[in-house]
Amino acid sequence: MIRVPGVRAMVGDVTATAPHASAAPPPSPAPPHAWWVFGSLQGYRRSWLRGDVVAGLTVWAVLVPESLAYAGIAGVSPVVGLYAAVPSLILYAAFGSSRHLIVGPMSATAALSASVVGAFAKGDDALFVTLTTAVALVTGLLCVVAGIARLGFLASFISEPVLKGFIIGLALTIIIGQVPAALGVDKGDGNFFEKLWHILTELGDIQWTTAALAVGCLAVLLVLKRVAPKVPGSLVVVVIGVLAVKVFHLDDHGVDIVGHIDSGLPALGLPGATWTQYTDLIGPCVGVMLIGFAEALGAAKTYAAREGYDIDPNRELLGMGAANIGSGLASGMVVNGSLSKTAVNGSSGAKSQVSGLTAAVLTLLTLLFLTPLFESLPEATLAAVVIAAVIELVDVEALRRLWRLATPTVRTLYGTAARYDFYAALAAALGVLLFDTLPGLVIGIILSLLLLLVRASHARVAVLVRDDAGAWVDAERASQLGRPAHPVDGVLVVRPESGLFFANADRVRSAVRALVAQQHPRLVVVDAATVPFVDVDAAEMLATLQTDLARQGARLAVARDVGQVRDELRAALDRDEQPPVFRDVDDAVASLPAT
Repeated sequence: MIRVPGVRAMVGDVTATAPHASAAPPPSPAPPHAWWVFGSLQGYRRSWLRGDVVAGLTVWAVLVPESLAYAGIAGVSPVVGLYAAVPSLILYAAFGSSRHLIVGPMSATAALSASVVGAFAKGDDALFVTLTTAVALVTGLLCVVAGIARLGFLASFISEPVLKGFIIGLALTIIIGQVPAALGVDKGDGNFFEKLWHILTELGDIQWTTAALAVGCLAVLLVLKRVAPKVPGSLVVVVIGVLAVKVFHLDDHGVDIVGHIDSGLPALGLPGATWTQYTDLIGPCVGVMLIGFAEALGAAKTYAAREGYDIDPNRELLGMGAANIGSGLASGMVVNGSLSKTAVNGSSGAKSQVSGLTAAVLTLLTLLFLTPLFESLPEATLAAVVIAAVIELVDVEALRRLWRLATPTVRTLYGTAARYDFYAALAAALGVLLFDTLPGLVIGIILSLLLLLVRASHARVAVLVRDDAGAWVDAERASQLGRPAHPVDGVLVVRPESGLFFANADRVRSAVRALVAQQHPRLVVVDAATVPFVDVDAAEMLATLQTDLARQGARLAVARDVGQVRDELRAALDRDEQPPVFRDVDDAVASLPAT
C-alpha cells in the first residue's frame, strides 16, 4: 500500500526521530492483563511529574478554546465541549494504553456527529442536544464491544488514501461551515458547493467588523503556528477576542458573541433518548467509531514509536469507549484522540497520562469558575480557531504525491491500477463535498473495500527472462531499465505477483493462456516465489491450466512452491492432477527434453 502522510501515515515520519539521549528510558510495557486501570501509569517516575504538569497546563490552554469551537461544529452549545473533555481525559487515562494521547472533542467526529444527529432531529433543537449526547454514548458502547471482541484491526479496513481523501473533504466542509460566522453573514444549507454558492450571494452583506476580527485572529494563529509553535495560539486569540469585545464594545457593532455559558458541573445520567432512537444511531455511530479510532490510533502510535513503548489497539478501543461513555453520561459530545493536542502534549515534555489528568482538573476548574470569561468570546474568533485547526488537513500535496507516485515505469507495468489510490482518494473527497459527511464516509469505506478487491482480482502475471548473470528477472522491468535479458527457447516462465484465490484465478489462467498463444512454448513454468497462498479454486485452476496447455502441446511445471502453497496443492488435487514441482526455475527448465 502507498503510504500517504496523514492520520495514520504520520507514524512513519516520527519513528526515525530518536528520543533525547538525556531522557530516562521508559519502563517496559506492561504484560497482558496487568494494571487494567491506569495501566499507562505503571512504572511512573517522580522525575516525570514536573514535565507532566507543565504539559497538562499547555494542553489545557489549547483544549478549552478548541473544545468550545468543536462543540459549535457539532451544533450544540460551546459548554458541551467542556462537559465532554473532563470525563474523557480521566477515563481514557484509566483504560487506554497510550501515555501521550489526549482525548477530547475533535473536528472530524464533531462534524460526523452533526451530520448523524441532523438526519434524526429534523430542526428540533432540544432533540438535537439529546441525540448529540446519545451519539457519544452509543459510540462508546460500540468501542467497548469492539475492544472486548478484539476488533482493533478494523481501522485497517479504511485505506490511507481513502482516509486522506475523506479528511480533505471533511476539512473543506468544516471550513465552509465556519465562513459565515467569520464574515457575519447568514449560513446556508446543503452540500459544500451549495453552501459556497450561498456565501457568494451574501458577499454584499458582509459585516466588516466581524470579518476584520476573524481575519486578524486567523492571521495571528497562522503566524504563531509558524514562528512560535509552542505558544498556545488558540488561547492567545481567545484572549484577544474577549478583550476586543470588552474594550471596543464590538457586540454593540454587530459582532456576535458566544453569550451566556452555564457555570458548574453538567447534569449526570443517561440522555433522554428513546430505545428506538438509540438503536437507530447504531449504524451511523459505527462510522463515527471507525474515523475516531483511526485518528486516535495514528496519534497514539506516533508517540509510542518515539518514546519506545507499545500500543494495544484493543486497549485503545476500550479507552476510547470509556471516554465516550463518560462524555455521554456527563451531557457531553463524541470524543476521540487528537493528533494536534497529542503533539502539543508530547512537545511540552509529557511522559505519562498525568498530563491529561492535569488538563482534566484545570478544565473542571474552568467549568466551575471561569466560564463567565468566555461569554464575551466572539463567534468570529471561534470560527478562526476552527479554520486554523483544520486548514492543514486540506492536504492537496498528498493528492499530488499519490498522482506522482504512479511513475511511467509503474504505469507501464500496472496500467490504470497504478493510480487507483489517487482516484479513490479523490472520490472519497468528492463524496463528502457532494453528499455530506456521513454518505461520504460510507463511500470511503466502500471504496476501501473495492480497492482491496480490485487489487486482489487483478494479479499481475510477470514474464521472466534470464539476464547475463543467469538470474531470472521481470522482462518488462528489464526493458524499462535497459538491462540485457533473454528468453529461453521453448520456455515461458511466469510469476503471479499475488496470492492465488477465487477472485483472481480465472484472470491468471487467461493471462497465461494468452501468453502461450503468442509464444507457443513447449514448457510453461509458474514461479511461485511471490505466491504467499493458494485456495482450492486456484489449485483447481492450475489443474485445468495443465490440461489446457497439454492440448496446445505444452507442459506445466511449478517452481519454488513452499509452505501453504505446497500443502494446499497436495491436499486439493489428486496425484495425477498435480503439476510437477521443482526446487527452482532452473531445475524446471532443465527438465525440458532436447528437441
